[in-house]
Amino acid sequence: MFPVPPGACDCHTHVFGPAASFPFAAGRTYTPGEAPPDALLELQNALGLDRVVLVQPSPYGADNACMLDGLRRLGPARGRGVAVIDEGTTEAALRDMHDAGVRGVRINLHTAGRTDPAMARAMLLGAARRVASLGWHVQAYTELSVIAALRDTILDLPGGLVIDHFGRPEGRRGLSQPGLDALLDLLRAGAVHVKLSAAHRLSDWPDCEDMAPLARAMIEANPDRVLWGSDWPHAGPSGGGSDPSAVHPFRQVDDRRALARLAEWAGDEGRLRRLLVTNPARLYGWPL
Repeated sequence: MFPVPPGACDCHTHVFGPAASFPFAAGRTYTPGEAPPDALLELQNALGLDRVVLVQPSPYGADNACMLDGLRRLGPARGRGVAVIDEGTTEAALRDMHDAGVRGVRINLHTAGRTDPAMARAMLLGAARRVASLGWHVQAYTELSVIAALRDTILDLPGGLVIDHFGRPEGRRGLSQPGLDALLDLLRAGAVHVKLSAAHRLSDWPDCEDMAPLARAMIEANPDRVLWGSDWPHAGPSGGGSDPSAVHPFRQVDDRRALARLAEWAGDEGRLRRLLVTNPARLYGWPL
């Protein structure tokens, strides 16, 4: 294992449960098991990471109570959050979330099947307007095709855009797949941050070797706008047609190896420190 720099951050994690205290949304697409803050901290300590970002997961909808409870347990020196909001989220609730450590709002365009660019544009702009006064960014889980279609909108988006999970390229399709050039152009322009997270979801190879050229291209495009996240506890639907109310097991992922792959992709200690320390500190508001 390479030396992890002080202040390193895991920029994409979730916490779940207990369900009796934090009930899931009725319209969820899957039901996860329990993944409490104590288990998250155990992993973070084992990986040598000092900071972590909790991202509101889709099974809770816009009820951020579980994520906010996790932030309180982590404390401001260690934790930041990304919330999901809707029409019922009040200005007072937004201010309370900011005080708790929330610094962004997430739009999930993938799980809900929202790939229509017009709908995505309206959602991005609406979210950006809601949180602009707080200095928050918008985070999107979406596809390369949507990113390419919204290139001009993203360039003008107040607060910038953070893109989950590489922008969902397919590892097997390499550097020539449609939409990747648009994402790399947005990176070069400094209009987006990209999370190199959940490589296992996008890869056909056992050690995600097919994701290496994509990761390196993104880092080369702008090493000041690339982040890393483990995606712990690796939740999500386990197969089409399954009962969303049945508990879906977490995927078994080697998080230590995922972090080591980042060091290989970065290529040197200076770039690695930017990806793990400097870039997250600037985006989420930690001291450098």
